[in-house]
Amino acid sequence: MFADERSERIIGILSDSFFPLLKAGLAFTIPLTIIVFILGLILAFFTALARLSSFKPLVALAKFYVWIFRGTPLLVQLFILFYGLPSLGVTLDPFTAAVIGFTLNKGAYSSEIIRAAILSIQKGQWEAAYSLGMTKAQAMRRVILPQAVRVSIPPLGNSFISLVKDTSLAATITVTEMFQKGQQIAAVTYEPLWIYIEVAVIYLLFSTILSFAQAKLEHRYDRTVAK
Repeated sequence: MFADERSERIIGILSDSFFPLLKAGLAFTIPLTIIVFILGLILAFFTALARLSSFKPLVALAKFYVWIFRGTPLLVQLFILFYGLPSLGVTLDPFTAAVIGFTLNKGAYSSEIIRAAILSIQKGQWEAAYSLGMTKAQAMRRVILPQAVRVSIPPLGNSFISLVKDTSLAATITVTEMFQKGQQIAAVTYEPLWIYIEVAVIYLLFSTILSFAQAKLEHRYDRTVAK
């Protein structure tokens, strides 16, 4: 009897908490992911170009940025922005701190993906573009980048899906995203195991949908390029 009552209680808690968790995911986790990915991609693109430039100070600056943000934990970076900067008189609200921290971190990682994609294009492609009278910028825009995009879609897609899960770290700086909402519910219901499992299932649902969308995008782009 006791086991039946407990099972009913857990089912009731999971049923009641599902939509609040899903709402937190749709209202905070997904928007945070999209904003960070777009900003990080822009930052990554210019960082990759800086790494590939012939201007040594710019190359050194880009390398230093990538070295710092790839070599230190994301959690520490978030803590520095949210808990550390106020000691210097700079106070950021949780969501802004999360956006800045995730963007700087993902920009560093994605820049290496983009740089590798550009470097993977054969030298003959550059030479062919130059033979047609294109400048370096024109060759990059018209010939190299379209091919680099095709190469970079799979790793960037994986990075986007990984970012969805990484946003759970925003809970540590009080952003009310899905994981923190789960913590709040667990604190009230005293059922952390089942609540966190439910959170994990929703993250898995998001990741599965995004993986399917990524596969469709890759197939569509491959078909477009083939034409």
